[in-house]
Amino acid sequence: QVQLVESGGGLVQAGGSLRLSCAASPSTFSINTMGWYRQAPGKQRELVATITSRGRVNYADSVKERFTISTDNAKNTVYLQMNSLKPEDTAVYYCNAAGPMGLYNAWGQGTQVTVSS
Repeated sequence: QVQLVESGGGLVQAGGSLRLSCAASPSTFSINTMGWYRQAPGKQRELVATITSRGRVNYADSVKERFTISTDNAKNTVYLQMNSLKPEDTAVYYCNAAGPMGLYNAWGQGTQVTVSS
């Protein structure tokens, strides 16, 4: 079973930056897509960004030009660099990993990101 461990959340002022990390284990599992989702209070979980094993990326319109998703395949880790943060980016951010052909769909425990105005 794939396990995901997130880190890097915290409190930052508007306009600031944070970098989230998510490490997947064990490394023997094949990963098709990794991504970040977020859930603000009273709202549904929404996609932030995804990246496939071939490097294809996808971003929510609300974070384009501000957030960057990347991976270190040797470490089975996905990162989310968040710049120019806004109060509306405040949410719990969840890491996701999906296996090939729907073999599995794993979630991390979530990390809080709070952006103050």
